[in-house]
Amino acid sequence: MTISERVKNINPSQTLAITAQALEMKREGKKVISFAAGEPDFGTPENIRKEAISAIREGFSHYTASSGIIELKEAVVEKLKKDNEIEYKTSEIIVSTGAKQCLFNSILTICDPGDEVLLPIPCWVSYTEQIKFAGATPVFIPTYYKDAFKLNVFQVEEKITPRTKLIIMNSPNNPTGAVYDPEELKKIAQLLTKYNIYCICDEIYEKLVYNNAKHLSIASLSDEIKEKIITINGVSKSYAMTGWRIGYAAGPEEIIKGMSKIQGHSTSNPNSIAQKASVEALNGKQDTIEEMRKAFDERRNIY
Repeated sequence: MTISERVKNINPSQTLAITAQALEMKREGKKVISFAAGEPDFGTPENIRKEAISAIREGFSHYTASSGIIELKEAVVEKLKKDNEIEYKTSEIIVSTGAKQCLFNSILTICDPGDEVLLPIPCWVSYTEQIKFAGATPVFIPTYYKDAFKLNVFQVEEKITPRTKLIIMNSPNNPTGAVYDPEELKKIAQLLTKYNIYCICDEIYEKLVYNNAKHLSIASLSDEIKEKIITINGVSKSYAMTGWRIGYAAGPEEIIKGMSKIQGHSTSNPNSIAQKASVEALNGKQDTIEEMRKAFDERRNIY
């Protein structure tokens, strides 16, 4: 059997491999603490589960628009306005099967074979493989403990070439926990404008910040910079909904349309029941987020 060179070039997800190994060890009765996947060990809040049950009972089990139901897009628009101070239209929103699919769709939409993507490291394992899948080249920019694992703009600028199309930012960062402050983001934004580079901002961990750190979305800095940003988020981490597989992206309408094309020919719509539950997650009570965050913070301070 012969498989494509594209697939041969992709490495399996080590995160998922280690997670599977940990689960198997647990089934064998071994005591295991897995540090592989970003998996909150809390149950999905009751109000969200009830909404999913209601959707099932009401028969909301058919296809939806491939880019997501309008109620969820409206909830995302309101969330981004309230929490992140960014204003979008529903036509600038796509809902996907997890933030991972949003990342995949956005990289494929922006990058052509031969393009270069700036990628701060250490980073989440799937960024590199998704870039390679698109035929683009990851250009790694090391970050260091002495700099709190944050990018230095001089480092970034020296890596920019005529082939540079995109930079991927992840703040709060997985795995380092780095959170960029406003001044640091402004400096990066200036580079995006100067060199006409897009930026995918993975903000899936935005609610899990500690030591009085505050998350800021780079797209909120100005309307000009907003046109260069694809903001990606989801319900997995904040609401303990990793298995529900709902993520969303906000960005320039042309890019969102491109992402919708890819999604329409791959997975089609995200799970209909999970979409209804996610509307409740974003619109309903938010107190469980802080309860989980405090519990995680206590664990951080054990050692």
